[in-house]
Amino acid sequence: MATNRLESFSDGVIAVAITLLVLGIHIPTPPQHLGHELGQQWPQYAAYVVSFVTIGIIWINHHAMIARLDRADHSILILNLLLLLTIGILPFATGVMAAYLREPDGQSLAAGVYSGSFLLMSVAFATLNRHILLARAHMMSAELSLDERRRILARSITGLPPYLAATLLAAVSAYATLGICAAMAIFYALPIASGQPRRA
Repeated sequence: MATNRLESFSDGVIAVAITLLVLGIHIPTPPQHLGHELGQQWPQYAAYVVSFVTIGIIWINHHAMIARLDRADHSILILNLLLLLTIGILPFATGVMAAYLREPDGQSLAAGVYSGSFLLMSVAFATLNRHILLARAHMMSAELSLDERRRILARSITGLPPYLAATLLAAVSAYATLGICAAMAIFYALPIASGQPRRA
């Protein structure tokens, strides 16, 4: 199967997920003081920005990963669906984090759900990437050495330990969890994280 349908479907799911994020930001209703109420919603803004950037980077790196393929088989399609499943829950996890970030009851669990969702997404991405680079290397559009494929894979799994640490730290500080997730969004925005070839 050609990869164009896989990419089109994936783009659609990712676009819906990134659009749903904004629904977690509520418009204050009169007669509340608008400026005060907008300021009170800073957890929604913070969670929105981190999740928006992360999903955007997922889209960029997903394109780089699928662009290496000449065609896709059933196993790649199934693993890609699992990745999209984890992306689809990010708007929910973002809403939970934003709603409970400042609440003493439920704050830790909300942070754990948030970072845990990113961890699941990273595991799904790494699994698909590994499958393509190692198990389905013969289906790639350009031949890469085993060492180069391993280097690309190593770069793509760099985020797993920080997301795991963020999830464990949720029991201690929800703010630390949010900070780590924000740092990973910035990291994944760097070209080295996607494994895209450098241009002269």
